[in-house]
Amino acid sequence: MVREWDPRTASSAEIASLLDTLNAVLAADLPQDPPWQENSLREYLAEVMPGERRISWVAQAEPASNGVPGAIMGQVHVLLLGDIGVLEVLVHPSARRTGLGRELVLTAARRVYHEGFQSIGVEVVGDTPAVGFYEALGFAKEYVETRSVLDLATVDWAELTEMASGIGAGYHLEFHPGGPPDELIEAYARAKAEVRDVEDGELRPSSYDPQRLRDSLDCLHRRGMKPYIVLALHEHSGEVAGLTEVVVPAQHPTRADQYDTIVVQDHRGYGIDRAIKARMLLELRSAEPQLVEVQTWNAQANEAMLKVNAELGYRPDREWCEYSVDVADLVHRLDPGR
Repeated sequence: MVREWDPRTASSAEIASLLDTLNAVLAADLPQDPPWQENSLREYLAEVMPGERRISWVAQAEPASNGVPGAIMGQVHVLLLGDIGVLEVLVHPSARRTGLGRELVLTAARRVYHEGFQSIGVEVVGDTPAVGFYEALGFAKEYVETRSVLDLATVDWAELTEMASGIGAGYHLEFHPGGPPDELIEAYARAKAEVRDVEDGELRPSSYDPQRLRDSLDCLHRRGMKPYIVLALHEHSGEVAGLTEVVVPAQHPTRADQYDTIVVQDHRGYGIDRAIKARMLLELRSAEPQLVEVQTWNAQANEAMLKVNAELGYRPDREWCEYSVDVADLVHRLDPGR
């Protein structure tokens, strides 16, 4: 039974059942990834940025003979932002190849179509069954990144300390747990607006407007995701010359997520990229002692950042792809009689 589902009002048992399915999917498809925890999972599923909406459905097994609700065997949600609906689907490995995944996608696609959106996008992890599943439904690959993972147990901390200090004269680094101070928000947003280390995929837009940046930081906190920022400040102008962002999610606190790393064009060539990322790792070592790994994503053509990551000890893991499809075509393919 597929039904619309609101994580804000869902029972604790439903949240726990969804977590079981999520971890079963991770164990099958990404066995090296840490299992998720229930910490702030409800908030992670419910909170969105202003102007965005998330609509969710679950597929629940039939109740037991004693009336105990059945387990959640699948879930789909679609995030409506801009002119695209971003899809995410989970199907318990024991329920795969039953048609459940297609039913969940069709349910979401119908809603996206009736909401007036033209396309649906989805992130697909390379070398998992999701690749064939979405390609069979007509999704086309639009963008590819490489995920790399750093095992902190392998880091040479003395060498990292040298890297963190290897920045040109006229710059200094600052560490800001929780996000940049408000007096630097506008300069921070200007740096993000001017250039990024790599063009983001459409499904994970960055924030370049000061107010949207504030909203983004607030949303992260509400979802149980703690941001850490290292800035390179140009001493003469006071401008943000470079920045790097790492987020430690309450849902998997042993593995952090790297967000944007940016060096403004006029300030390249002074060792800022390597220094800010090294400083970040040093700070995280103290601020998040339970942290074991950091994962990052980079376009395959971004050789400069891939080189910096390799020097820091990151190792390529697998491809991370963005796929998209025309909504009307998808609905017709899945439900030709509509």
